[in-house]
Amino acid sequence: MPMTAPNVHKFFEKLREENPHPKSDLEYTNTFTLLVAVVLSAQATDAGVNKATKDLFKIADTPQKMQDLGLEKLKTYIKTIGLYNTKAENVIKLSEKLINEHESQVPDTRDALTALPGVGRKTANVVLNVAFGQPTMAVDTHIFRVANRTGLAPGKTPEAVEKALVKTVPEEFALHAHHWLILLGRYRCKARKPECSGCPVYDFCRFDQKTF
Repeated sequence: MPMTAPNVHKFFEKLREENPHPKSDLEYTNTFTLLVAVVLSAQATDAGVNKATKDLFKIADTPQKMQDLGLEKLKTYIKTIGLYNTKAENVIKLSEKLINEHESQVPDTRDALTALPGVGRKTANVVLNVAFGQPTMAVDTHIFRVANRTGLAPGKTPEAVEKALVKTVPEEFALHAHHWLILLGRYRCKARKPECSGCPVYDFCRFDQKTF
């Protein structure tokens, strides 16, 4: 059963009280490196991406520098990340497209972002939210789980959950909701062993297998 509107408001108030200024766990230096980091993070951990890009972003923090680095050299930096061959190809191709079609700037619309190689709706939403301050909902496995477990925004697909969240989340919480929900799912509302004890939104959660 979906969470009631008053409880949705209280739910996000509690998350805001605990973490007033949430931010991505991914490390980046500008909008381009944010985009690359998010592309690399698909089916990989943020910690693993950060480890791989720590040295990469020191020498390739613009589309042109990434192009100059080249595909094979790029692979040596990100080879510890899953699907690194495909991801490296996409990073080189998206860098080329940014140079040729966007004057080396990362675009600020979903349509333009998803037209870039390796950039899906979720990646685009993360970039729009983090880099451009747009109140988007990038539904990953963590948000999908939290939205369904708690009753916040039930849905059978990530896109259905995204639409439900956009409709449900109060405007005052919309900008940071994406990060609050990811962090809740990553560190507390875990897939196998949710740590319900001490959870700030325990009282509003409708999960029928809550632990104490």
